[in-house]
Amino acid sequence: MRSPSYCSSSHCHVCTVSCDRTFERVSEFRIPFTFQSGRPKLVGSCNGILCITDFIVSKFNGVYLWNPSIRKFKKLPDTCLSCLHHAKLGFGYDSLNNDYKVVRISRSRVKDMPPLEVEVYTLSLDSWKRIGLGIPWRPNVVFWKINCFLLSPFVSGHLHWMFLYVEDRGGRERRFTHMILSFDVKNEKFKELPLPDDEGSCSAIYLTSFKGKLALIKCRYGVQSCDALCSIWVMREYGVFDSWNKLCVVPVESNSNIIGFTKYDLLLIPRLISTNSELERKVKSVLIYPETLQENEISIPVDNRLDLATHMESLALLDGENVVSY
Repeated sequence: MRSPSYCSSSHCHVCTVSCDRTFERVSEFRIPFTFQSGRPKLVGSCNGILCITDFIVSKFNGVYLWNPSIRKFKKLPDTCLSCLHHAKLGFGYDSLNNDYKVVRISRSRVKDMPPLEVEVYTLSLDSWKRIGLGIPWRPNVVFWKINCFLLSPFVSGHLHWMFLYVEDRGGRERRFTHMILSFDVKNEKFKELPLPDDEGSCSAIYLTSFKGKLALIKCRYGVQSCDALCSIWVMREYGVFDSWNKLCVVPVESNSNIIGFTKYDLLLIPRLISTNSELERKVKSVLIYPETLQENEISIPVDNRLDLATHMESLALLDGENVVSY
C-alpha cells in the first residue's frame, strides 16, 4: 500500500508516490492532462484510480479519473448544472455494483432555488444526474459553508463533508453549528452524523479517516496565540454517537499545519524549528504516531498545498468514451 503526495502548485503537476511508514519517495508520475487554472487538485483515491479536478472548481468544469499504473485517464462529461458556486467534490466506490461515483455539492446563486445543489456522476453510465438532499434544511439558516480543508473522507461506503451553518435566533443572536453530512454511495442517500461532545470552542474542524474509520480533528488555540491544540477523535462504530473516542491531543504551531493521515496512522505536520543560537527558524516535516506522539522527521518537503491520499496500484480499467491511453 502506498500513499501518493500531490503538489498543487502551478509549477509542479506531479503525483509523488511515497512509502507509508517513512514517506521516502518511491516514484513520480507526471499528470498527463492540464487545467485552465493551471492548478489541479486531488479529490480522492479508490482502488488505484485517482480523481483530479481543477483547483478553481466553481469556475471550470474539468474532472478526470486517472489510473497511473495502466497509463489511462478519462475526462468526465460537463456538469448539468447551469452554475457552480463554492462547489465541493467527493470520490467513492460502490462495492455492491463495482462502480465509481463522483459527488459534487454546490450552492445555488439563484435566490428562489434550494440552498444546496447536488449531482452525482456514475462511471458505468458516464453521466451526471441531479439528486435531492432528502433531509430537512433548517428554516432559520442565514449562512452556510462547507469546510473541506482535507479530502472528503470515504469511510464505510460513505462520503463525508463538514458543514458550518449560522442560524438566526432572533434579534442579534446567531447560533454557529457544525454538522457532518454523510452520503451513502450505494443508495445515494444523505444523512447527518453527530459530532462528539467536547468542552470549549474550536478554531477549526477537519474531517479525515483513521485506520479506515471516520475521524475528526478539532483545533483550539493554545497558551500562545500562534499555537494550537488539536484533539483527534475516532468514530469506532460507524454512525453511532457513543462510539466517538478522543484518541490524543497534538500540539501544532498553526491549524494550517495539519496535512492528514497516512495508512499507518501517522499525522503529517510541517514544524518550525530553531537551528542555532541566533534563533534562525526553518521548517521541517514530521510524521507523528498519534498513540505515542513520537515524531520522525522526513526528507520530502511538504506544505499546506499538499493533497494526501492512500493509494494502491491496481489494474482497474477505464473504458468507454473519452478514455485516453498515453
